[in-house]
Amino acid sequence: MDLNLAILGGTLVLLAGVAAVRVSARAGLPSLLIYLVFGLVLGEGGLGFDFEDVDLTMLLGTLALAVILAEGGLSTKAEVVRPVVGLAASLATLGVVVSVTITAAITYVVLDVDVRTALLLGAVVGSTDAAATFSIMRRLPIRPQVRATLEAESGFNDPPVIILVTVVASDAWSSSDPLQIGGLVLYQLAAGVLIGLAVARVGQWLLQRSALPSAGLYPLATLAILFLAFALGGLAQASGLMAIYVAGMWLGNARLPHRQVTAGFADALAWLAQIGLFVLLGLLASPARLLDALWPAFLVGVALTFVARPVSVLACACWFRIPLRHQVFMSWAGLRGAVPIVLATIPMARSLPSADRIFDVVFLLVAAFILLQAPLLPWLARRTGVALEGRTTELEVESAPLDDMDASLLQFEVPEGSRMAGVYVTDLRLPANAALALIHRRGQIFVPDIHTSLHAGDHLLLAVSDDVRAETEHRLRAIGESGRLAVWYGARRHRVEESNGHRGRNASPQRM
Repeated sequence: MDLNLAILGGTLVLLAGVAAVRVSARAGLPSLLIYLVFGLVLGEGGLGFDFEDVDLTMLLGTLALAVILAEGGLSTKAEVVRPVVGLAASLATLGVVVSVTITAAITYVVLDVDVRTALLLGAVVGSTDAAATFSIMRRLPIRPQVRATLEAESGFNDPPVIILVTVVASDAWSSSDPLQIGGLVLYQLAAGVLIGLAVARVGQWLLQRSALPSAGLYPLATLAILFLAFALGGLAQASGLMAIYVAGMWLGNARLPHRQVTAGFADALAWLAQIGLFVLLGLLASPARLLDALWPAFLVGVALTFVARPVSVLACACWFRIPLRHQVFMSWAGLRGAVPIVLATIPMARSLPSADRIFDVVFLLVAAFILLQAPLLPWLARRTGVALEGRTTELEVESAPLDDMDASLLQFEVPEGSRMAGVYVTDLRLPANAALALIHRRGQIFVPDIHTSLHAGDHLLLAVSDDVRAETEHRLRAIGESGRLAVWYGARRHRVEESNGHRGRNASPQRM
């Protein structure tokens, strides 16, 4: 009976979480905030479910963050993130140091707390959050490099703050050497990157040479490879979160079989992780204590939003010639979400005297950031010139291997707004050993001829030999972006344009 009730409760929460996505879209509220409210309603201040297992929250929270980062890596385009790796790494290291220092200093002076509590508060809220950033940023039509910078920053900046919070919350915090902490941070970052790359490359080799009997096995195999990187990173005392994020980026940009099936599976798991994580954190909060934390949360939030974050962005972005108006958007878009709340459970697990107060302040801060920051992002994106209007939807090509023929089946849908719509089959100019076999249009399947033109919503199936697969995909994407003019551009020019991304008209290679 208890098991059935637990399953019933979990199912109802999951269904409510899925429905909350549509409700939040209509009401203009971020769905993450609704999930926190779900947890509060179910908890001790609502329906009375008493949940105080801090260690379980830390474990499940870390696993949920790993899933979110894995999906974020899988859906990140290499050609977009490559030009901004330097800026993102700077924000995730130097930016975190600046943000933590300023926030802790203001907290220490204004709130009159001890140094340890001030450092913990500054460190816990010092990093941006992958769950909030991926969830909110990818719904905004903004410049790809700006979005990639913010996403990569949120994926890179977890190790520094995790190490700092762990050291400050430990018994040896007063005797810790700053140089030793810095060296540990660098090791965790570097080792996490190397382990993630090594595991992903081996995983890519295996997936590309394995014709599995079911398409559903490819997402499971990909997820297993990603969590192998996570586990090996942890065993090597490196950052498992960094390893799984880097491994996800590598596999997400590799030519893998059934890539769209894998992307859909990972997206569903990321939503499940977000719903479960924020509901769990809402359960852990105590509404009776939150009122006393309003004033400290307000002061820390103002210091972080209007002083620490802008100064940290300026200190990092000025070296990369980022326009000031874009820095304004990046400063406001420093979203905080599940990561700070999960980090706030570390002092609670160590039973520090100020642990409950830190958790309450951080919980209120996260709720305020999601409620106030996220709804203003579309308006600020337009005001700062970060927003994109009328962007053509990129083709998403799915592949399935034909192992015995050294060939693959490629399939894709002509999206709305694509310039491929209206193009005749003869204008595709596909490479030799690539043939358009079938078109599915409004429930009808037919073999195209020279008089067939493509329509938005058409599903195309192509048979392609492995040696021209990459060239065929580049050709299709070039036509999707440039239409018939792609006949003159060719696949090579399209690859150059893809690597440049959507930069400003007169932008330098590092400008956004």
